[in-house]
Amino acid sequence: MFYDLNMKKIYFATTNENKLREAREILKVVVEGVKLQIDEVQTLNPEEAAEKKAQAAYKAYGKPVLVEDTSLFFDALNGLPGVLVDYFMDSLGNEGLLRIMKNEKNRGIKAITTLSIFDGETNRTFKGEVFGSLAKKILGKSGFGWDPIFIPKGFDKSFAQMTSEEKNKISMRRKAFLKLKKYWL
Repeated sequence: MFYDLNMKKIYFATTNENKLREAREILKVVVEGVKLQIDEVQTLNPEEAAEKKAQAAYKAYGKPVLVEDTSLFFDALNGLPGVLVDYFMDSLGNEGLLRIMKNEKNRGIKAITTLSIFDGETNRTFKGEVFGSLAKKILGKSGFGWDPIFIPKGFDKSFAQMTSEEKNKISMRRKAFLKLKKYWL
């Protein structure tokens, strides 16, 4: 089981230490990282990506394990990069994403975290969303990934300019983890 009731421990398939840290800070339980090499399905649907990843993690690990997909959707690009944001970040980085959008007036973006657990029969999926705008330049040194270019709606600073506590109060990851917590814990 992805969650050990006796030890209050969640098994989370991620190699990203920052995601592990945020999960621990938000859930306030022991979150053990499980390093799995699993193929990710090529789709533009975040729920499908997370659910297929959860099924692959179950097959590889032999029991349920929590997986996550965090996507970034640019309004001006009809939702791209979406679930492909990791590939865009690997190829272009934040600077490249800003270059692509340099002359774009529509800077609306949406971040979605999708969590999923597969128990051998059923996927349980939880989603959190945050709307915002794309910064015009790199802002801040905290955070990770595209945090320096994401300004959440209602704020005048990027995720990377926020403390961990500030970000974890409003993030898409928090929203998804709180839904998971309400359901399982």
